[in-house]
Amino acid sequence: MLLIAAMFEVGWAVGLKMSDGFSKLAPTAFTIVSFILSFVFLFEAVKELPIGTAYAVWTGIGAAGTVILGILLFGEPKDAVRLLCLVMIVAGIVGLKLTS
Repeated sequence: MLLIAAMFEVGWAVGLKMSDGFSKLAPTAFTIVSFILSFVFLFEAVKELPIGTAYAVWTGIGAAGTVILGILLFGEPKDAVRLLCLVMIVAGIVGLKLTS
């Protein structure tokens, strides 16, 4: 459930960029639906997981996925420092999940 929630987290974040300030109908609808589904699946995940861990993993995957898609879809920078920070986010997610 948490992984699905995180994927929708990435979806709505990318959708924000694609909606161009909510001026494009399809990306705006995608953003809103992704936002709602992200929370629905997060609500389900926290029934079984500690809230602190679930929230950190959800936002971490969301942030990492958004950075990756920003690089791939929008040509955002992919310099070494930025990629190192991305690796640290992923390491933190893995660490939290392993200790829960």
